[in-house]
Amino acid sequence: MRVRGAASVVLVLALAAGCGEAPVYDTVLVGGTVVDGTGAPPFIADVAIKDGRIADIGPELGALGAEIVDVTGLTVTPGFWDNHAHLVTLEEHPDAENFIRQGITTVLAPLHSQEQPWPLDAYMDRVRMAPNVGLFAGHTWARERVMGLENRAPTDSELAWMRALVDSTMQQGALGLSTGLEYVPAAYAELDEVVALAEVAATYGGIYVTHLRDEGVRVMEAVHESLEVGRRAGIPVQINHHKVTGADQWGGTSRTLAMLDSATAAGQEVVHDVYPYTAFSTYSDLLFPPWALADGADAFAARVADPVTRARLVSEMRTIYGQQTGPGPESVQFRTLDGREDMTGRTLADYLVGAGRPTTLDETIEALIELQLGGGFIGIFHGMDEADVIRIMQHPTAMFETDGDLVQPGVGFPHPRTYGSFPRILARYVRELEALTLEEAVRKMTSAPADWLGQSERGRLAVDLVADITVFDADRITDRAEFTDPHHYSDGVVHVWVGGTPVLRAGQMTGALPGRFLERERR
Repeated sequence: MRVRGAASVVLVLALAAGCGEAPVYDTVLVGGTVVDGTGAPPFIADVAIKDGRIADIGPELGALGAEIVDVTGLTVTPGFWDNHAHLVTLEEHPDAENFIRQGITTVLAPLHSQEQPWPLDAYMDRVRMAPNVGLFAGHTWARERVMGLENRAPTDSELAWMRALVDSTMQQGALGLSTGLEYVPAAYAELDEVVALAEVAATYGGIYVTHLRDEGVRVMEAVHESLEVGRRAGIPVQINHHKVTGADQWGGTSRTLAMLDSATAAGQEVVHDVYPYTAFSTYSDLLFPPWALADGADAFAARVADPVTRARLVSEMRTIYGQQTGPGPESVQFRTLDGREDMTGRTLADYLVGAGRPTTLDETIEALIELQLGGGFIGIFHGMDEADVIRIMQHPTAMFETDGDLVQPGVGFPHPRTYGSFPRILARYVRELEALTLEEAVRKMTSAPADWLGQSERGRLAVDLVADITVFDADRITDRAEFTDPHHYSDGVVHVWVGGTPVLRAGQMTGALPGRFLERERR
């Protein structure tokens, strides 16, 4: 028996062929439009699941399923892959609901500037979660563990210790090395240090994933550095959240993409990813020269108190501000500002006006120094151009990410990418602007990252592969999170399976935690 549902889709249990015979499949998705992840044209077919894998794809399979899911009028794809997100609170939010509701079944967690779980193998044994997760060895974690926040090159023994930490992490299951060279203390690392650590990851068949040292005026130098790490260490390179920030640099993606094309033509393995917004989110540290933040808060306060050093700091910050943000203080929006909950979601311009101060660049810099002395803040920086975002999206080796966080609805003030990245791609850039076809967007979300990491059992809808599956309404899918009102789940994702287990059923979370930590398979 099969019950056909409307847009919400009805789930039923059925007897095979209606005659009491034992069913052949655990679940059959009936009547959907299959976009298989390869970039091939969509087609109508049933998709059968058994023992956590795709058992068959073809016509009239419904009578053979113990459970029938009517997905007529909906799009059936492989589960989406998020190439970069922040999962530091995975144990507190194992259902990862804001990711699952975007159709994401696999999340990669490069540790650009965050603590690394340690020991990694004990963490992987302990944690259970809804999506699959890939973990990396964190350069920032290793450097801070060995050297603290010191602004210098490591000694030979310190570098050996850092290499040992990366080696141990790779042995315990990391997929590669990750760097966040724009942030303290990783910003103090020279090329040779990064190469030495990447060489360790390369011996295990890992990849090198990086947040570039600069995404503004020196972005070309930063891309060159990442490629040089790959060449010298003999390791594939992935640039996370490729962007060009600061109004003065808009249009620069034509040059950064040309560099990637040149490297690829020369035989280097290099890819990149992007999220679909013209604002990024990070720490206020980004608006300060790294030397000013060396050795921690007390050292920063001492530098600010010295008139000569402060004058140098202000001069450099005037340049940095224009390189990283839009033209005025309204382009910086507070996510968190300790002691000033009233400023959550408001801008630096609002902060100045509320204090009776002018919104000039000089006052903006003075306010930033004051706020940094108080512990700094996490902000949203409106500093990119949509034409650059589209140009990156359309590039053949580009993939997608959220750069998002695990969140509890109503708590904090996240960037809307945390709730809406993948539905926004499908709504704005596929359906509305037609910058990508549906099948190409899905390929970039599924088989492209799976192939890059050598995950041969995921990323496609094909017989015998793991049943990570997302079902959505292509006409209705959309993001609802706004920069001024971010806590809204996206619409249009109807069902999600991870390893053949439903984690989202007819728009409702099931509570199941079937996710797996990815094993390294690239080489």
